[in-house]
Amino acid sequence: MSRVKKWFASMVPTTTNMEGFPAYDRSLEERYLQCLLTNTISNTFYATGYELLQEADRLHDEMLAKNPGFMAKALAFARNEGFMRLQPIFGLTKLTRHPEFKSVFRHVIRIPPDLAEFLTIMKSQGRGEGGRAVKREIAAFLNDMSEYWALKYNGRGRGYNLADMIATSHPVPKDDCRQQLFRWLLGKEADLSELPQIAAYESYKRAATDEERVRLIREGRLHVELVTSAGKPSAEVWNAIVEQLPIFALVRHLNALGRAGVLDGHRHYIEKRLTDSEGLAKAKILPFQFLKAFNEVRIPWVRDALRQSVELTFSNLPDIQGKTAVFLDVSGSMDGDCLQIGSVFALGLYKKTKGNGIFWTFDTEVYDPGASLHDSILTQAERIRAMGGTDTSAPVRKLIKDGLKVDNIIMITDEQQNAGSEFYKVLGTYRKKMNPEARCFIVDLAPYHGHMVPPTDSLTHYIFGWSEQVLDYIGLAARGFGGMVERVENLVLGD
Repeated sequence: MSRVKKWFASMVPTTTNMEGFPAYDRSLEERYLQCLLTNTISNTFYATGYELLQEADRLHDEMLAKNPGFMAKALAFARNEGFMRLQPIFGLTKLTRHPEFKSVFRHVIRIPPDLAEFLTIMKSQGRGEGGRAVKREIAAFLNDMSEYWALKYNGRGRGYNLADMIATSHPVPKDDCRQQLFRWLLGKEADLSELPQIAAYESYKRAATDEERVRLIREGRLHVELVTSAGKPSAEVWNAIVEQLPIFALVRHLNALGRAGVLDGHRHYIEKRLTDSEGLAKAKILPFQFLKAFNEVRIPWVRDALRQSVELTFSNLPDIQGKTAVFLDVSGSMDGDCLQIGSVFALGLYKKTKGNGIFWTFDTEVYDPGASLHDSILTQAERIRAMGGTDTSAPVRKLIKDGLKVDNIIMITDEQQNAGSEFYKVLGTYRKKMNPEARCFIVDLAPYHGHMVPPTDSLTHYIFGWSEQVLDYIGLAARGFGGMVERVENLVLGD
């Protein structure tokens, strides 16, 4: 049987989407990755936060029962390559009674807030702070904690703070310096002679003049959250902070620096940091985080630098082989973060075609927004707006109508089709009439289940989430790279 005939033989839908339109079930592994990489447990257009939470809880349990080894690797993948936190941490709490827990703990619990979230979820499940194996991993994590972490994450807000973590896990300090650090975190008298950053912070809280505060900021390399927690900084203090901010913190605080009136005085430095391709790559800042700053800051030269930042984020990714059609869903259900982030990624993908591509947006109609290979991604993304219903088959029908042969079809969507012909039937027609080897990439930005293409279609790749790994993955998959599930299965969880 030919490949095209096999496609038509597997066209019977197995489920429906959130709008009741015919859809297909995917494997448990794919559905689990979708949950980890897109499910933020917040209200969405079609499903409430409670519904998503119930679905996530069930999927974690199903995956644990079927394949805890895959579950462990998927949690690590979602936390480190998908840059998601909540769902991987939620999944880790389910894994605590399995030997795989030890191998994946440090891959999921990267920073103290991760551990606080983990303990909060454990307690909400009625499981206290976990058993001996859990406390052993927590104690080892705390013994590796730096002064910087102790200062940055020693909050006294809702949930667990570092003092609570020490009190519940009872870590044995590995040296005297660690013992003094734990004592300080517990609010006890401590010798700070070997803890210069903490000593500088304690002095900063008592400082009477800006001159003294500036000196302590520079000597102790005090980060911005510490300074702002001790009182509203003056312009002089902000000026001392700017040039020691890590790049991620710099991006997040651009608006605050603008309100303080100190950006122009550091223009050369800020432009250099925001356009340092090597530094941006190491920081792993997602494009949508630049987008947030771009939407907040109105200073023209800062916005120009942010435009360059986004271009540089995409510049080192592999090119996409073959003629490529990029379709962006602009239906009403995509409005908000999905559309803003989707626009950035869609335009980034289009630019990677280097002119050998098509960029269309669609709802129930298809639109050519006149995307440019030269205008900045952020400038073009600003102009894209959500509109009507969803017909995911519409752009593929237009390819057929216009007689356009492409090698890759990339669709960025929440998959909630509610009008038109069933997507997979139209895709099969396209392959039959235009190109039987056309690859299809569905970049699904939403947590809903019920997909447009059945798992038997070996030429269609499902990608969940919105990290820059999406672009990397598509570039590799266009060369025959394995599916997302296969990629997770091949992970090796080192120490």
